[in-house]
Amino acid sequence: MKILKEFKEFAIKGNMFDMAIGIIIGVAFNKIVSSLVNDVLLPTFSMVIGKVNFQTLSIVLQEKQLDTNGEIIQELVELKYGNFIQVTLDFFIIALVIFAVVKVINNIRRKGEDVQDETVSTPKDIELLTEIRDLLKQRNESKE
Repeated sequence: MKILKEFKEFAIKGNMFDMAIGIIIGVAFNKIVSSLVNDVLLPTFSMVIGKVNFQTLSIVLQEKQLDTNGEIIQELVELKYGNFIQVTLDFFIIALVIFAVVKVINNIRRKGEDVQDETVSTPKDIELLTEIRDLLKQRNESKE
């Protein structure tokens, strides 16, 4: 029962939901990056280097062997380095985007913690009220 109680506390705090949302967004982001690499970057890159399909790039280590009846005796053994190139591009794009997001979040966090930061401007209505107050002070001082 102690484990169940600890799990309820964990779930109620929201950590589990935050983690689940992060995983779901990560999976969706992975699909977007894979589509970007497969459908945009690799075809463009293959056109530049000579219409090469990265999915089919491989080095054959051992040819497929057939017997006299046409049945496979030995399967084809190959290194599919084209797929490796594709997955490596996926990784670098994901890593680059995550780095950029973390950098932006850290900048926002630093600005939020910096009390002396004057980049936050005063709202217009407060500025207007301040001007009215100053004008009323001047008016009262001039009557005296």
